[in-house]
Amino acid sequence: MMEPLYVEGDRLLHRLPAPYKVVALVAAGAGLFLVHRLDALALALLCGGLLVAGSGVGAGALWRHVRGLVAILAVVGVCAAYFDGWARAAEVLLRVAALVAMALAVTLTTRTSDLIRVCEQALYPLDRLGWVDAGRVALALALTLRFIPEIWRNYQDIREAQAARGLSRNALALTVPLLVRTFKRAEEVADAIDARGG
Repeated sequence: MMEPLYVEGDRLLHRLPAPYKVVALVAAGAGLFLVHRLDALALALLCGGLLVAGSGVGAGALWRHVRGLVAILAVVGVCAAYFDGWARAAEVLLRVAALVAMALAVTLTTRTSDLIRVCEQALYPLDRLGWVDAGRVALALALTLRFIPEIWRNYQDIREAQAARGLSRNALALTVPLLVRTFKRAEEVADAIDARGG
């Protein structure tokens, strides 16, 4: 199993059991949507930032994890400001950034296998009732977590190859091969889940 985000360490967050961290993250995420004061949301973002800093991740690695999100947040902020005003946009951005920081702190300090185990245990009661297959959901999560960094690597490879051909400014030359690879890999993931279910 790949560990695309996990940072080896023996800090307090690393030592906390995964179920505690996941429950705390879910509770904090729910709580953030009940908060509307900008100062309280800014404090939550500061706490999330301190947790990330406490994970031991380097600045370069952290930037690689969040740089794509910065552009997305910028677009969300501009749209929110246009439709609801800057105060509402600031609220949305602070809330999302705080939630992302807290989630990143959990994933940086928790092995992927532990997160999947927590998911499977949480779904076990529903599995007993026959509502879901906890094993298949956990497998889907595991494959998805492995799939995400693979898409990023494919993007990097295709971008370098197209740049060598002088097609770095051609969006189709980048998008089409990436979509083909992604759909092919998604089909393989679906087949793996079906085989596991069989």
